[in-house]
Amino acid sequence: MSGQRSAHRDGLRWPAVWTAGTAVLTAVLPLGAAGRLPERMATHWSSSTADGSMPFWAACLVPALIWAVLGALGLLGLSLLERHRGDPLARRWLLVCLTAGGTLFPGVQATLVRANLDRADWHGAGLPPGWFLGTLAAALLAGAAAWSAGRRLPARRVPPAPAGPVLELPDGERLVWLSRAANPWLRALAALCGPAAAAVLLGAGTGLLAARPGWTAFGVLALIALTAGACSSVRVRVSAAGLEVALGPLGLPARRWSLAELESARVERRGAAQVGGWGYRLSGRGTTVMLRAGECLVVRVRTTGHDFAVSVDDAERGAALLNALRARRSV
Repeated sequence: MSGQRSAHRDGLRWPAVWTAGTAVLTAVLPLGAAGRLPERMATHWSSSTADGSMPFWAACLVPALIWAVLGALGLLGLSLLERHRGDPLARRWLLVCLTAGGTLFPGVQATLVRANLDRADWHGAGLPPGWFLGTLAAALLAGAAAWSAGRRLPARRVPPAPAGPVLELPDGERLVWLSRAANPWLRALAALCGPAAAAVLLGAGTGLLAARPGWTAFGVLALIALTAGACSSVRVRVSAAGLEVALGPLGLPARRWSLAELESARVERRGAAQVGGWGYRLSGRGTTVMLRAGECLVVRVRTTGHDFAVSVDDAERGAALLNALRARRSV
């Protein structure tokens, strides 16, 4: 137990140091040129004209606080994934976001300082496009480096997976297993929010609705519609190529594993309360695509020791075929 706690702390130490250090750097960057900056700093531009400003102290603290809050949320998510052996892919994405964000916020702050430097009044500040584009490029490169580094993280030690069913395959015969599942409530939510988002967009575009609340409402409704639609159905395919799990009516996003990447396949009965709700869930039992309670196809990923489950009909036959194909490949 103490070893697990130590590994948990080690996994969070450097992301926490990075997040805190870049937040402090964001706050103190303007202080280094305080004597050459106006009392109010330009912080927003429309085209090339400054149209928004903040007092000097707010320009120092507000970006740093925003990044501190976002970073703390990222660290909380990382902590939960570390503690419950969550999806390694989600862990990598969080590390990418923390790395890119820790590069972006100080870079944007440096760009604002450069724009306001030696200006008597914030109205005369001009946004330097080279600095801004350079900051975006640096953030993208930092995120790509974090993604690449995540591939080399060592796999965690986990208990062996329970044995699963195995299908007897005739020699030379190639079989494919397909199954689907859907959640009518998520489909209904997507069907309601999608047209509502379109109506709000039309109202905001024609002036029937106030622009700012209209665009905000459109963004929220569109996000709900897209998320609910993507998690409303799932299609699973098992073949000699491995396992494919495709979400939503368009089959996007999708996750794929070759037979060599899978350690085993089995069947478990799971409910929404056991995995934290409906949809794409991360919990102590791994990642679960939960659309209905009942049998789930569960696979153990060899490279990470992580379990991935999907609630789908006829899960036992899919697990048996997957195990048979793996056994045939190893012969």
